[in-house]
Amino acid sequence: MASKKALIRRPGPRLAEGLVTHLERTPVDVSLALAQWEAYGEALRAHGWETVEVDPADDCPDAVFVEDAVVMFRNVALITRPGAESRRAETSAVEQAVADLGASVNRVREPGTLDGGDVLKIGDTLYVGRGGRTDADGVRQLRAAFEPLGARVVAVPVASVLHLKSAVTALPDGTVIGYPPLVDNPSLFERFLPVPEEPGAHVVLLGGAKLLMAASAPKSAELLADLGYEPVLVDISEFEKLEGCVTCLSVRLRNLYG
Repeated sequence: MASKKALIRRPGPRLAEGLVTHLERTPVDVSLALAQWEAYGEALRAHGWETVEVDPADDCPDAVFVEDAVVMFRNVALITRPGAESRRAETSAVEQAVADLGASVNRVREPGTLDGGDVLKIGDTLYVGRGGRTDADGVRQLRAAFEPLGARVVAVPVASVLHLKSAVTALPDGTVIGYPPLVDNPSLFERFLPVPEEPGAHVVLLGGAKLLMAASAPKSAELLADLGYEPVLVDISEFEKLEGCVTCLSVRLRNLYG
């Protein structure tokens, strides 16, 4: 029987101090963020995902964006070395969590940098964003970790957004979706579908036709519903102020047995 687990990490008291690169800083309501995070976890559980809470890192404002700390391929976890030095303390508890779930663990080594939000998996292809928090050596180490397991790694330039998955994600059939002003080169993807709102570029595949999406992208949700998908909307407004999206708040693990 398939096992669906999702790593999540509770936002800490310093959340409002999180890094902002491409947006102007606006006040974050930490209490509202916690309520939104709890609703996000409930949405995952309601659609068959068992949530696994990584130990909190209250001294790391960005730790709630747990996706950046690890990249999974099959049963192997590549623990990242975040491009922002202030985020490097986030990875140890994530490493412990995936090891406890039975994953084989590798690590990105100095001097390379890699953020998990730069890696978009479509089948056995891993698109990796290069230009923001992930450097050339991080891309090289990603190849070294996963190409022997059958992955195809494709580097993609990123200039307009923080991470590759800030610009694009993929539908269940492998079609890449993105908000065109923020996608540097859509021709790099085999199939590309433009969406009308920036937050509409981010979907978490819940299973079947169900897509977890931000409530701030109603037109994109309508477009995807017209294509036969079933959007499940969650309000993540406080995380969006910190350049967060639905994908970076969890790490989805399928068929991983401890």
